[in-house]
Amino acid sequence: MSDQIIGLHEWLESPTGRYLLAWERAQLDLAVADIFGFHALQLGLPELEALAANRMPHRWLASQTLTPGAAFVTDFSALPFPANSLDLVVLPHSLELARDPHTTLREVERVLVPEGRVVICGLNPTSLWGLRQRHARTRQRAGAQNLFLPESGEFIGYWRLRDWLRLLGFEVEVGHFGCYRPAFSSDKWSHRFEWMERAGARWWPILGGAYFLVAVKRVRGMTLLSPAWKASRALANAPVSVANSSTLTQANALNDKKVTRE
Repeated sequence: MSDQIIGLHEWLESPTGRYLLAWERAQLDLAVADIFGFHALQLGLPELEALAANRMPHRWLASQTLTPGAAFVTDFSALPFPANSLDLVVLPHSLELARDPHTTLREVERVLVPEGRVVICGLNPTSLWGLRQRHARTRQRAGAQNLFLPESGEFIGYWRLRDWLRLLGFEVEVGHFGCYRPAFSSDKWSHRFEWMERAGARWWPILGGAYFLVAVKRVRGMTLLSPAWKASRALANAPVSVANSSTLTQANALNDKKVTRE
């Protein structure tokens, strides 16, 4: 890595950045493919096509600066959408780049419909990558000009983020870690430590360099109604109460006596 402070977009072109993007693409493709609705939004990071596997008719990429491929430019803490209008919002490292991640997350909660999903990718401070980043920042303060990971704000811990989501009324559906190899500057060394993917997932799962999270917006007091045709079918198939057999036997006996007398 060159002896300079680099940004996130430049860092993603490095071997470690490409390794991270490949892992996140795989997680996103699995997660968003089965999320249905009409409107989906990705906030930032055009290098990662987060909505590629999603089938909603309206999908947009928003950016905070003029970016090729972006549908519009906006402040992530003031999205140009009415409340309860989006079915899915994806935040690929958007909170780490945000000036105020709390406000951005509250804005996402505002625009999501009840039962809408938010998908978040983040870098884990409790990992080898996070340890190396803290060491690099210490060197930077001492006069060195080399950050091993991008200067993209502060990393947000996984459990801290879960607390934020819970306070906003979200329920976490999916949450896991990945990227257990050290942040090498060459593909050769990265491939040599490929065995750490399996070992890390088994022996130290919460120490992955990145995490992936899916949460659903819950609204208190709201009950989702089943379709009317389900209720009709249940009513049609409901058992009909019938008099017990002893009562029927007595009634038949009385009728037989009437016929005999006549």
